Amino acid sequence: MRLVGRVPEPVAFCGDDIEVTPCPEGPMLVRGADAVRDGAGELHPTTRPVVAVCACDRSQRMPWCDGTHKVLRRRQ
Repeated sequence: MRLVGRVPEPVAFCGDDIEVTPCPEGPMLVRGADAVRDGAGELHPTTRPVVAVCACDRSQRMPWCDGTHKVLRRRQ
């Protein structure tokens, strides 16, 4: 796994050749993962080559990003 920047815990990625890139004030873009394991231990299979994993912990579609971070940024 190749990490580009800091990855918040607890998140685990399943796969062989994974690249994680945190977006400033946004999600983590995960390339090459077969699945994402959330903080509760639940395994979420991926269906795309790149997925956006929530880093603000406010998404209604956890562990996936739903864009809530954009609303939070505007309110501050």
